[in-house]
Amino acid sequence: MSTKVTLTVEDLTLAIQNSINNKGMDEEQAYALAKHILNFFGYSDRIIDNILEPEDRDAFYMLEDTGILTTEREETTLYDGREWRIHYWLFRRERIIELMSSLDQTKTEDVAESVYGDLPDDIWKRGK
Repeated sequence: MSTKVTLTVEDLTLAIQNSINNKGMDEEQAYALAKHILNFFGYSDRIIDNILEPEDRDAFYMLEDTGILTTEREETTLYDGREWRIHYWLFRRERIIELMSSLDQTKTEDVAESVYGDLPDDIWKRGK
């Protein structure tokens, strides 16, 4: 049986920073957005849509565009026969992990380039 790893603010911050539509979002803004979003979810992967205010829903739609969040709906029949739809927001953990690892790889490549970029080409030749 697999255990679910808790999504941290830092994890979501990395994913937001590396998402396609949020390139250029600084770490402070991404952290604030991640914290705001996680305050709705707590330790759950799913929340009901009707708890959101319009401004919050806008942020959720933005994260849906990046693949971090997705929606689902459930239909039920009320006692009087009417159909009722309940809309939910869900984390897409696999996408978040993918975005986190992409950012880590990009940072590693940037560090490698910055460390070796200023060295002259002949530094790698062995002297006799």
